Amino acid sequence: MKYLYQALPDLDLAGRRVVGRVVFGLVLLASVVIGTSAGFFVVYSTDLPEIDRLDQYRPSSVTELYDDQGCIIGTFALQRRVIVSYEDFPTTLRDAVLAIEDKDFERHWGVNFWRVMGALYRDIAARRRAQGASTLTMQLARNLFLSPERTFGRKIQELMLSIQIERRFTKSQIFTMYANQIYLGHGVYGFEAGAQYYFNKHAKQLTMEEAATLAALPKSPTDYSPVTRPERATARRNLVINAMLEDGKVTAEEAASAKQLPIKLKIQPASGMPAPHFAEEVRQYLERKYGSDQVHTRGLRVYTSLNADLQKSANKAVLDGLAMYERRRGWQGRLRNVIAMDESIDQFEHPDWQATISPGDYVHALVTAANSHQAQLKLGVYRARLSSADVAWTGGRSPEQILARGDLAYVHVLSLRPDGKAVIRLEQDSGVQGALLAIDNVTGDIKAMVGGRDFEESKFNRATQAYRQVGSLFKPYVFAAALERVGASPEERILDAPTTFLTTSGSYTPRNYDGRFEGNITLERALAESRNIPALKLAERVGMKTVIEYARRFGITAQLPIFLPVALGSAEITLYEQTAAFSTFPGEGVRVLPRYIRKVTDYDGRVLEDNYPEVKDVIGIDTAHLMTSMLRSAVLWGTAMKANQLGYAVAGKTGTTNDYTDAWFIGFSPSLTCGVWIGYDEKKSLGANETGGKAALPVWIQFMRVALRGREREDFAHPTVFPYTKKHGSAMQSQTPSNMQR
Repeated sequence: MKYLYQALPDLDLAGRRVVGRVVFGLVLLASVVIGTSAGFFVVYSTDLPEIDRLDQYRPSSVTELYDDQGCIIGTFALQRRVIVSYEDFPTTLRDAVLAIEDKDFERHWGVNFWRVMGALYRDIAARRRAQGASTLTMQLARNLFLSPERTFGRKIQELMLSIQIERRFTKSQIFTMYANQIYLGHGVYGFEAGAQYYFNKHAKQLTMEEAATLAALPKSPTDYSPVTRPERATARRNLVINAMLEDGKVTAEEAASAKQLPIKLKIQPASGMPAPHFAEEVRQYLERKYGSDQVHTRGLRVYTSLNADLQKSANKAVLDGLAMYERRRGWQGRLRNVIAMDESIDQFEHPDWQATISPGDYVHALVTAANSHQAQLKLGVYRARLSSADVAWTGGRSPEQILARGDLAYVHVLSLRPDGKAVIRLEQDSGVQGALLAIDNVTGDIKAMVGGRDFEESKFNRATQAYRQVGSLFKPYVFAAALERVGASPEERILDAPTTFLTTSGSYTPRNYDGRFEGNITLERALAESRNIPALKLAERVGMKTVIEYARRFGITAQLPIFLPVALGSAEITLYEQTAAFSTFPGEGVRVLPRYIRKVTDYDGRVLEDNYPEVKDVIGIDTAHLMTSMLRSAVLWGTAMKANQLGYAVAGKTGTTNDYTDAWFIGFSPSLTCGVWIGYDEKKSLGANETGGKAALPVWIQFMRVALRGREREDFAHPTVFPYTKKHGSAMQSQTPSNMQR
């Protein structure tokens, strides 16, 4: 104060006292402000998040599923995000982001003081929060650690966190974290994922106007979405381009040219998983073992057993097989109608249209008009027509007799033309379902899995969850037990004649499928032709307790009462267990447990689990060879004779239940075992004569024709030819009695 008085020589004593009081007041005010600020910083720093966590920071990222060839077949994520490095963001994108969000990013220390003051002045002048003042670092701090609420306390924490982030990390590291974290609308996080979603390209490939479009989104992804609000998005994009021009990042000519261009989106199509039921099984396993958060946010790498090409063949085989069945049963009608559901035809979007529609797909199409000559249909961006000839299979009905405006018709896409026209074939979905499972005999790898007609319609996995009566598919366990336990042989003869069995619940008089009896036949023929009476006699001879013990060895865990009709397949078992069990025969008596996952790593490549085939001894190698040859006879001249058209060494068994509620076929080559089931979810008849050989076997044949391509030289180890086959095989191949279709 002494020096202040000396600096004011012309003031009198009273004037000096006034100046002194003013200065003292200012000093006191500054002390109060500094003290209060320090107090606020102390208070709001007590529960400040630990900035050290950023050293191990990993944004929420997708878990990727790979097939056995290393191709991505699916992802799990709560947020659509692709994490990339600083070098993956092009200069034009960095310039665009900094121009509109934080011009002084390279110069400030986390907080732009003058920008804060300017924003505060404008807020006061407007008497509301008119303009933000957040730097990129402050936005990062808010997104990573804080809530979106706008309070004074949260702002203090945001400032403090920003300063700490700037002290600990380089500018390039901060920008990379921000660019991978920021939300860009439509479930997309980060600029790499944004480039892929909006423009179907990588961030490195963005043009200047595309980069400006993405840079415009962080302010308000909803208000400036180029998908839902293209006009506002264009205006905001042009604002970004102007900011880049002011910063000297683009020339006036480049800016003017870019602003004249419309936003040309190329929305990345939804990539449907080729094996959704398989992926769901994998997801459930991963969540049980690692937890939901780890699976959906930490970017695991899951190397599965699936083969994508075989899976596509399996999908097609099942859908084609169901279409064949539906046509055999005739037109059922009862289509859903969107008008009846109070939905607009113009605005209706079916879930089938979310993924890219390709030739060969089975999808639902919306009928927009129908008359006696033709029906007009819409399927996504495509239009199609069905003529009277196209619907002739429905019984000679005209298009308007079976289709009405607003109906959802099930169609098979045959081809797609560049002009947006689709060539389709009318199908129907009466509710019948199908399932397929293919397992590698050596490794146990699940190569294909179809759990139903449409995963979007029903998540229920009929390959693993559906317990259905297996019919004659149970008989191989009876015959295997007889070969090992009572010394039976394929050449041994047994009487196929009317018989009444005495059981604990009373007398039991079964019959064969065709109602006939063939007299004294070999066990080989009894199994190949699926004769019921011989199977029951064998089961009684071995003892049902022993038969069930053998079924357990084969991996059957379902409830199996000690009851003689179980030998004919009255028990309910899953396709999963049945298919795995049958792989024991080509596996020379060893069953390999089915395997979904080969290896799991974390995002950084550390191995979390590495799975190897797990095997169990089931039957002796000689028994396996004999059973393989007996089941081979079923293909050569028995109930599965249709499979002989493949020209490969294959064997298998059909299965049909009472009232034709379930149709099965499980067969195998030396390298692959495949099972197929066809039926309704409810216990409903498929219709007369819809046997395993008629409904399920064609699906198996179509799939195996692709799966075995290039394996023509495969043959079973030590193939056995029995006297009956050598003597009567060629004659049997020319016969086609009704019982051959079971």
